Amino acid sequence: MIHLDTHVVVWLYQGRRDAFPAAVLDLLATRRPLVSPMVRLELAFLQEIGRLTVEPEEILGALRDVADLGAAESGFERVAALAGTLLWTRDPFDRLIAAHALADDLPLVTKDTTMLANCRVARWG
Repeated sequence: MIHLDTHVVVWLYQGRRDAFPAAVLDLLATRRPLVSPMVRLELAFLQEIGRLTVEPEEILGALRDVADLGAAESGFERVAALAGTLLWTRDPFDRLIAAHALADDLPLVTKDTTMLANCRVARWG
């Protein structure tokens, strides 16, 4: 299993497979993708501010159907406690998404350079 960052979810929904390096495509082909509930919240926020035009449930539902997208497993209390230790970002979405991947001890697929530089489970390529 692997965790997906929000932009990865959006790109998959949009069919932008060309946005991913071969190593990420291999991860996507061989491991079940999971998302933190924070991804759903960030998608809602992006729709609210006009950066997305579709409902979060449409995006996540489509990926459940075509990619067997699942929900991250660790409980919120553990995730929030870990997020409080991630001092490398002030972004609450990034903190909680990274913390969820860390709590589940699974790779987090992201192109976010800050996450890649600071989160031991972050992967891109």
